[in-house]
Amino acid sequence: MDTLIELDGIDILLALGMVAIAIGISLWQGLGLAGQLALAAGRTILQLLVVGVLLETIFAWETPWLVLAAIALMLTIASIVARNRIDKRLPKLLPLIWGSLWLSTALTLIYTTVLVIRPPTWYDPQYLIPLAGIVMGNSMNAAAIAGERLTSTIRNCQLDIETHLSLGASPQQAVAQYRKQAIRAGLIPTLNAMMVVGIVTLPGIVTGQLLSGISPLNAVAYQILIMFMLAFTTLIAASLVTHAICKQFFNAAAQLILP
Repeated sequence: MDTLIELDGIDILLALGMVAIAIGISLWQGLGLAGQLALAAGRTILQLLVVGVLLETIFAWETPWLVLAAIALMLTIASIVARNRIDKRLPKLLPLIWGSLWLSTALTLIYTTVLVIRPPTWYDPQYLIPLAGIVMGNSMNAAAIAGERLTSTIRNCQLDIETHLSLGASPQQAVAQYRKQAIRAGLIPTLNAMMVVGIVTLPGIVTGQLLSGISPLNAVAYQILIMFMLAFTTLIAASLVTHAICKQFFNAAAQLILP
């Protein structure tokens, strides 16, 4: 394998030239995207530099509490983002989403680190933080899509649900069909990605590993692991979030309520 080509500040500035050209094209075509492109580029640089510095510190210290604190922060941000994409009229939904994402992430990482990767230490940040970030990001999207689909469907199908309840169905039975549809919707991005990975798209993980000099077969093996992790964690996250949301729409007397 060739030696890794490292990028310095000048290289990044040259790469920024592509954004400058894109801004110029936007101005020339009158697309009104120049400001958004500039803001996005600035945020990209700032956010990734901050993350890079933090990860350098975490990797250097390699202490379990610092690694867990970083994961907890990532989890909290992911939960807030997912909560903001779901109907804001539902009360006390943030802790439920946080718990759902925590459980789906924990189960996935425990299975992966104990049975598959088996790192020297369970809290090795080289493995735990990148995998946690990938898992949480996709769980967040699945939970948000499934949660938004379920809440909008329940509000639009109030009469049908109340009819089922009046005929003796339990709340779980009355919304079972809508919950299944919401879970399927949450898994669509992951399933679509699995269907075309390596054929239509080359994932960023594989690209990054190839650029860093890792064997293509080893990079592909890790991507296979990641795709299976995402299928597992997104299904769990979507199932838990939709279950929690269903409870928000019924009172102790099994009556439908619309917060």
